[in-house]
Amino acid sequence: MLEVSNLEVAFGPVAPLSGVSFALDKGETLGIVGESGSGKSLTAMSVMGLLPLSGGRITAGSIVFDGQELTTLSEPAYRRLRGGRIGLITQNPMTSLDPLQKIGPQVDKVAVLHLGMTAREARARTVEILGTLRIPEPALICERYPHQMSGGMKQRIVIAMALAADPDVLVADEPTTALDVTVQAQIIRLLDDLVKERDLSLVLITHDMSVVAQTCDKVVVMYAGRAIEHGPVGAIFGAPQHPYTQALIGCIPKGLGQDEQLTGIPGTVPTVLNYPKGCPFHPRCPRAQGICATDRPAHVTQGDSAVACHFPGERA
Repeated sequence: MLEVSNLEVAFGPVAPLSGVSFALDKGETLGIVGESGSGKSLTAMSVMGLLPLSGGRITAGSIVFDGQELTTLSEPAYRRLRGGRIGLITQNPMTSLDPLQKIGPQVDKVAVLHLGMTAREARARTVEILGTLRIPEPALICERYPHQMSGGMKQRIVIAMALAADPDVLVADEPTTALDVTVQAQIIRLLDDLVKERDLSLVLITHDMSVVAQTCDKVVVMYAGRAIEHGPVGAIFGAPQHPYTQALIGCIPKGLGQDEQLTGIPGTVPTVLNYPKGCPFHPRCPRAQGICATDRPAHVTQGDSAVACHFPGERA
């Protein structure tokens, strides 16, 4: 359904994203994971055609959706696709809804725009979708304003907007960021159910490796604007090849014991203005050698997986 190949993005002379590749089949969930600043949301913006809104542009690579190249689409053509066959679930439900409009009209607009429904047909569809998302009294909710609902309920409304045009692919950009832990689990479980029930393809952007392990079929690990490892989730978690992937998995809490020490990764993600030469992870890597600081590692394919590391599979 969706294939991204060697994607590169630039903002003026600065190139924050390069060499990003992945493929997503129908009914699959792909997790894009990494620390804040690794390029996850920028990848989502590229797929959704939203880069020009912030002054960015795609300088190389391709994005193919259901056989159609998206990087050459005009904005009107992209607008018909965006919100239609490709739905977006944004990061913060608190700011994703218009505070001056009732919930019903905000969801109705999607079906009117993309499916050509009448106002009556769109409202019936909105009520049906809200019910599917386990929102009680959906007809009553349509008459409420966003400020009258909890954060978890707002996020369900945002999901309803993404589903209203019956998309083939959903892009969820950290959909649980502003929610408490209990509601986060509910939203992730809801998205997982939707993929199975509607045979959707889902791109789930997150920084939580445990969520990826539980819900995804494939995973792309990003660092400093580059996909440094990708493959089936079982292979990545069973035998991670890149030291950054190993470190992320090592940060997952092992249990609930009071004496458990949480593990972190020393150092910080470099900003786009000071990406290091060579392997971008080498300043934080426990097994970095001289070549890591000078030569950028190429991707090495191993079955269905690929890793960009000079010494894949080794452990410190």
